[in-house]
Amino acid sequence: MKKTLVLVVSMALLTLTLTAVAQSKEETAVTQAVEQLKAAMMKGDKADLMAITHDRLNYGHSSGLIEDKALFVENLTNGNSVFKSINLSDQTVTVVGSTALVRHTLAGETANKGQAGQVKLGVLLTWVKEKGKWLLLGRQAYKL
Repeated sequence: MKKTLVLVVSMALLTLTLTAVAQSKEETAVTQAVEQLKAAMMKGDKADLMAITHDRLNYGHSSGLIEDKALFVENLTNGNSVFKSINLSDQTVTVVGSTALVRHTLAGETANKGQAGQVKLGVLLTWVKEKGKWLLLGRQAYKL
């Protein structure tokens, strides 16, 4: 009886440990995807932006403007939306299966259409994992 109890408890602890490690691994992968998105947005690199975003992207600005993937990429590559710096803080990552939610505060310097500006936003990102890769599916920002 004692051996059975020890075995059951050991198996339960092992299962919990493996689950925590797997979750941590996925959270790390999502965090890396966020950093890739940030770099692509600052560079305005079309190929990188196309690669990190889902074809059905829904990108919401704090102004209420909603962009699909084509418009999001176009605006970051043609000078309409330019980030000179992006600093992310207070980030949390929640992974549930092949979906991840990321919340953070974004502070940055912009030069949209040549006009210098600053932004401080709360942001919610929705990521989906397809074919082993995390892709940005949705984003909504709000002014802080």
